[in-house]
Amino acid sequence: MNIVELILTICLSGNPGQCREQHIQFEDSGSLTSCMFQAPTYIAKWSEEHPAVRVVRWKCAYPEKSREI
Repeated sequence: MNIVELILTICLSGNPGQCREQHIQFEDSGSLTSCMFQAPTYIAKWSEEHPAVRVVRWKCAYPEKSREI
């Protein structure tokens, strides 16, 4: 298994102009295509746990080597 990263762009519900990226890492078969198919489930779960923000876009990527896990 390899680590893939789901990168969410999230904005405050009360202030849609205030946005940032949230990185979620998980083990996967290593395929970005697989990540794209699994992403809606992870996004829904994360969104339920963070009701003050709204996911406005997302993408899958491999973690950057310079970024801490």
